[in-house]
Amino acid sequence: MNVLDVLVIGSGGREHAIAWAVARSPRSRRLVVAPGNPACPGERVALAVDDVEGIVRFAVDQGIGLVIVGPESSLAAGIVDALTAAGIAAFGPTLAAAELEWSKAYTRAFCDRHGIAGPRSTVVTSVAEAAGWLDATGLAVVAKADGLAAGKGVIIPDGRNATLGAVADLLGGSVGAAGHRVVLEERLVGEEVSLLAFCDGRTLVAMPPAQDHKRLGEGDRGPNTGGMGAYAPAPCCPPELVDELVRTVLQPTVDAMAAEGRAYRGVLYAGLMLTAAGPRLLEFNCRFGDPETQVLLPLLDADLVDIALACVHGTLGDVPVAWHKQSAVTVVLAAPGYPASPTTGSLIHGLDSVPADTFVFHAGTTVRHDGTLVTSGGRVLAVTALGDDLVDARQRAYDGVAAIGFEGRQVRRDIGWRAIARQAGEGGYRAAGVDIDAGNEAVARMKGAVERTHTPAVLAGVGSFGGVFDAAVLKRFERPVLVASTDGVGTKVMLAAEAGRPEVAGTDIVNHCIGDILVQNARPLFFLDYVAASKLDPALVAAVVGGMAAACEVAGCALLGGETAEMPGVYTDGHFDVAGTIVGMADRDGLLPRTGPDGVAPGDVLVGLGSSGPHTNGYSLLRRVFAGMPLDASPDPLPGTLADALLAPHRNYLTVLGPLLDDPKSRIKALVHITGGGLVENPPRILPEGCGIEVRLGSWPVPPLFQLVADLTGLPAEELHRTLNMGIGMVLVVARADVDAVQTALSAQGEPSWVIGSVVAGDRVVQLR
Repeated sequence: MNVLDVLVIGSGGREHAIAWAVARSPRSRRLVVAPGNPACPGERVALAVDDVEGIVRFAVDQGIGLVIVGPESSLAAGIVDALTAAGIAAFGPTLAAAELEWSKAYTRAFCDRHGIAGPRSTVVTSVAEAAGWLDATGLAVVAKADGLAAGKGVIIPDGRNATLGAVADLLGGSVGAAGHRVVLEERLVGEEVSLLAFCDGRTLVAMPPAQDHKRLGEGDRGPNTGGMGAYAPAPCCPPELVDELVRTVLQPTVDAMAAEGRAYRGVLYAGLMLTAAGPRLLEFNCRFGDPETQVLLPLLDADLVDIALACVHGTLGDVPVAWHKQSAVTVVLAAPGYPASPTTGSLIHGLDSVPADTFVFHAGTTVRHDGTLVTSGGRVLAVTALGDDLVDARQRAYDGVAAIGFEGRQVRRDIGWRAIARQAGEGGYRAAGVDIDAGNEAVARMKGAVERTHTPAVLAGVGSFGGVFDAAVLKRFERPVLVASTDGVGTKVMLAAEAGRPEVAGTDIVNHCIGDILVQNARPLFFLDYVAASKLDPALVAAVVGGMAAACEVAGCALLGGETAEMPGVYTDGHFDVAGTIVGMADRDGLLPRTGPDGVAPGDVLVGLGSSGPHTNGYSLLRRVFAGMPLDASPDPLPGTLADALLAPHRNYLTVLGPLLDDPKSRIKALVHITGGGLVENPPRILPEGCGIEVRLGSWPVPPLFQLVADLTGLPAEELHRTLNMGIGMVLVVARADVDAVQTALSAQGEPSWVIGSVVAGDRVVQLR
């Protein structure tokens, strides 16, 4: 085995990871990093990354056998050309080949010449040119400085004026000479993925796809940064899509560069957007990414020195390149004030407490004269961990992050959240541990046994929204009946506990039960509650019961009391459970749904009333979808925090529907409470034989939370509307001739409503159109 001395150029987290990988190679006899950082293995030499003459002289004098170039500024300075001319193997593209990165205008023209799909774009040198193009296209855009701008040359403006302002800033010198031209690109929508590949001028080998988190804030909000974390492999880019991207983007690029006399050797990094119309190239980088390097190289199950030499000598096809069958997650710790004006000089502590199987790559650190390690840059450290899957790797990485501290550190707590949400969508609600079909089968199996216990006084039982009992002693009505319902809040109580909002569970259980008896035109009489926990906390119980009392007061319903239970081992510490029973009264002649000639029939119309959120259903899925996102974060497009959206209390529909139902000329034929089973399972419960339902998707505004769930999980409409209410919490069935009158009455109370479908001839099923 031939051994050699290796020089790594650069000083950031990327170069630390490269040096770490080189140090593991049996072919590395001596490792030098220029200028490196305090944690880099090997020797350090004080050479600037763009000191081409000094680096070449050092490499020749020291007998360096291989140079691996980290930063783009070195490539743009022509370091590879100079080293190659001096007879030294240099891993990286030449100055001409690296124009794919150091000129975005060149890249857009290159892609146009060779048919590589990307956003619509133009290159401008004045604000007037930009205004003309914007007015002609009407596009929302991203403004990019043509040249290298150390990660500060990409602006995502909001609106025409902000776009022109961004163009003026870039052209006016905000990023120096890099902004002498500005590229305006259509703003694409989708998931971004980073696909890097080793290249030897002809052959390429793709690395696992990675996903970077560019925005500073959780939920992908805030200013763009150099990257706050990454994970790989990215589930949004499965192996078959990687093959497609190699075939349609990477290989054509390598082939075209060779044909144009710019043979590409080194790492080719494609930043891609996975849009509904197919993958689109956003940009090329001509080196390892940062923080992608920190997440990818720990997955490499091969010798980086062998691979680099093969790329230099055009023999990549002869070298095995393998990857560990694991997931990796990198979390960046940034200085306060980053990215605008980071504060440096803070003492770093806790590195000795990081678990041994977790990697810490330094990016912005230095050692003071007294030997202490302090921050010296915007992105300070990158913590990487491997795991059997993404969730495992993520937990290990955050365990490492928890051990490290410095004043004002900035850390995103949601790295990998989109991938976790996507995985939660695979298999839908069933994979989340809830099987609606199994629940329906259970009802069917028990129905016979339950109905054998019924007397003529039982008018509605299993399968209805609430049990109905004929109670002639209630003299308020000529033919009074009792209507009762028992239910629970479900796994929403876990989120309520985690967010410190237990009162929401109390409000939810009351309003859920009110809705269940309201659909039979009953008014609540009294409510009984049940609260259980591993260890009862008096404050928690008081908060829960307080929520119930407030909801009962609004509904004119007495809260008689209930049961509290303490059951260690049954419930997880810190969590609780809530259930309850409501008893209401109704007139037998006024029960809903109506029957006979005035009953539900084909041609009737469905009028939907909005929900306040998921209410009390779908939380087994929702908790999995948002497992990677802190509850106090505000992911786009939510107007507030995730906790606000998920823990919005269940609505009380009695206040708005009571006046319509009390009208002797009430036009409402039936009501449907959209609970577990959503718009797919609930409406058939009020249908007579020979009737079905069509629901028109898009006929009501879907709230941001449900839009986000749909985007993240990719679940089909049938599954979404079977699991969640999707913004409709109550449905009224009325004759077509009465629709205007009903909606006018609702509007008079300030209640928006939407015609969302109709009753059709059918077999008691819901069809989504």
